[in-house]
Amino acid sequence: MRVLVVSGHPDLNRSRVNAEFLEQLSESSATIHRLSENHRHYEFDIAREQDLLRRHDRIVFLFPLYWYSVPALMKKWLDDVFLPGFAYARGGDKLADKEFLVVTAVGAPAEGYRAGGFNNYTIDELLRPIQQTAFYVKARYLPPISVYESVFIEDAAIKTEVKSLLPRIIGAQERPDEVYEKLLLKAEAAQIELISA
Repeated sequence: MRVLVVSGHPDLNRSRVNAEFLEQLSESSATIHRLSENHRHYEFDIAREQDLLRRHDRIVFLFPLYWYSVPALMKKWLDDVFLPGFAYARGGDKLADKEFLVVTAVGAPAEGYRAGGFNNYTIDELLRPIQQTAFYVKARYLPPISVYESVFIEDAAIKTEVKSLLPRIIGAQERPDEVYEKLLLKAEAAQIELISA
């Protein structure tokens, strides 16, 4: 599995969580791509960016959640790089069958991100544009990873949290249908009958 980590943090010198992810991921086989270091006046080398995407199987979008979305730098990159003929439309199949994984740092606690919470919506709901992008370009969207309370968590806890999440970022993940099939097999082995309507 060739993993590309696209870092969308605009200023990693002011980051703790995203910087720690990059620090620990740099010791893995993943390719690290910092958007903050790969643009000139917010212009990207489109051919180079597209070539990077072509050469990897899993694309990890690493970013802090800014106003319930990706930072402007990452949005500009998506707009500039995911072009017709490359990502969609006629001939635009270069991202098909790749895995998309969002890894995001969130300032508030998880309890705030739900119906009735102070942010009203779950992280899954807020990340729908990226999920739909994956669907549109025929990629496979993996369950996102969020580090909550990122502005409050102590440095030692960040290191521990990031280390615990690395296997999900760089390791193989089962498809939902595979997980469901295992549940069915487990139920059959235990002779549990499924309830019918």
